[in-house]
Amino acid sequence: MTYPLPSSCERAILEQFLKAEAMALWAVRSAQAQDVPRGVLQFLRRHEEEEAQHLKQFELLLGTNSHGKAALPRMPSQWRVLAVHLYGYEALGLEFARLLVGLRPDLTSILEDEEVHVGFFEHEVRAILVQGGSDADGARQAAQAWRRRLPRTVHRYLHDESLAAFRDELQQHILDVIDARFLAVGLLARPERQSASPRKTTIGEARLSCDFKSNG
Repeated sequence: MTYPLPSSCERAILEQFLKAEAMALWAVRSAQAQDVPRGVLQFLRRHEEEEAQHLKQFELLLGTNSHGKAALPRMPSQWRVLAVHLYGYEALGLEFARLLVGLRPDLTSILEDEEVHVGFFEHEVRAILVQGGSDADGARQAAQAWRRRLPRTVHRYLHDESLAAFRDELQQHILDVIDARFLAVGLLARPERQSASPRKTTIGEARLSCDFKSNG
């Protein structure tokens, strides 16, 4: 599902996607230094090449340079936690890619790449959860912690004034989509439905009942 935005938001979304791509590139580079499964390491190397290409593409579109980091960000050392972090941020990037393509259909290849990235890490997360035990518990705990930080992250990405009229609804849309994804994969538990409390009788209804009884 694509959330429609007017053309006036195009530059803001491009700028935020540039930041997201830079962050993804740094995270992928940092993740390669961790103890990850061999197949994951190979994917991360390809992923790094793709993110670097995306970064150059957006720098050209915006006529600017992203600021490189002297030191790579710290990433979780345990694979069950790292997998959740990568999956979460890829899922967030996918939602911004959808916003971007809604404004720039010519950038559909970016969306397709993001879908591949999310699909890969979703498969890895499912594999961890299927194992059960402490690995699955650790992954779910990591997902809960990551989800608690997510609203602040999304709010930062939507700070541009051109997005002000859409910010609250757009933020809720992104959070709902990611929640649904985490629920479907089994990282988050579905909230228990509270039983409906008995409806209180209004004053008007009480009077009507009394009138009916007195006339009966």
